[in-house]
Amino acid sequence: MISLTDVTKAYPTQSGLHVVLDNLSCVFEDKVSYGILGVNGAGKSTLLRLLGGAEHPDAGKIERSGRVSWPIGFAGGFSLALSGEENCRFVARIYGADFDEVIEYARDFADIGEYFHMPVRTYSSGMRARLAFGLSMAIDFDTYLVDEVTAVGDSRFREKCKHVFTERRERSSVIIVSHELGTIKQYADRYALLRRGKLELYDDLAEVEKLYKTAA
Repeated sequence: MISLTDVTKAYPTQSGLHVVLDNLSCVFEDKVSYGILGVNGAGKSTLLRLLGGAEHPDAGKIERSGRVSWPIGFAGGFSLALSGEENCRFVARIYGADFDEVIEYARDFADIGEYFHMPVRTYSSGMRARLAFGLSMAIDFDTYLVDEVTAVGDSRFREKCKHVFTERRERSSVIIVSHELGTIKQYADRYALLRRGKLELYDDLAEVEKLYKTAA
């Protein structure tokens, strides 16, 4: 479970302070797949970074129970000088996972060939996202945070993503953000709309779709 209480996050701009999340409170329950819709710039990626602990709120409190992944699709945590294999080994050490199992799973899933043994700085953005996804799936988390990574790669890779999500949803929570309604329909059990700094949770997808179309 992840709970947010009065969470606020803002960034300075030339025209003043831009409030991305405004006194936001909500609870993400265990073993539920949440789909969060929002237009570009609504703060979806910021929200995921806060949920995963990559950033901290300016005000308010975030509480987590269980192991939460980093935002899949957010590959900024890779050391660019290290190879994909070396990065996997480093992450496995942090989470106390078996080195060989993590490396083999991530290598097979990312399917980037010899690049797996080359420095990450030589990767395209898509290759980094594929590695980030494979590495995330190689470690058991109670909650997986996903930032539109399913749009990465060809149809075969997207089918692999769909398959592994189906398996993970049976035992873990998934929080996925997207500006595509189709992605939310495919992966989520409950739905949310992020707009004007607020997050509104719904059980009815049709209601979210109607509100999202007026916000887009």
